[in-house]
Amino acid sequence: MKVDQALVDAAAELLRARFGDEGWGGAAAMYTATGRTITSVSVEALLDSANLCIETGSIAEAHKWNEPVTASVCLVRSDDEPARVVTACGICQERLRFWGPDVEIAVPVDGASDDWEARSLAELQPFWWGSQFVEG
Repeated sequence: MKVDQALVDAAAELLRARFGDEGWGGAAAMYTATGRTITSVSVEALLDSANLCIETGSIAEAHKWNEPVTASVCLVRSDDEPARVVTACGICQERLRFWGPDVEIAVPVDGASDDWEARSLAELQPFWWGSQFVEG
């Protein structure tokens, strides 16, 4: 399955359910190869360096079910702005790369706070370090 509006909506629904309608919040949603939708929020800790990215819970869930992730979206809302799609950070891109270069990631369209498009990890990481060690 590919990134679509339903996946963005799944992240938005979790964001509202977990964090309400105002203030900071973030949520992720992913599709797996079997069509499962997995959602998550960040794992917060008192020590900032122990926090985990918003997508990490969904990634762990996909590993638990042994289902490849095919698409991922992350939404973040600041204190005074609406939720917007943000590109997976480099660490989460590495985590998602486990399932190959074709995993789709929602990315914001430049200059638009509410518009997004899908890009593959291969497009986001054209010079991925691991290509020196694995095929594909």
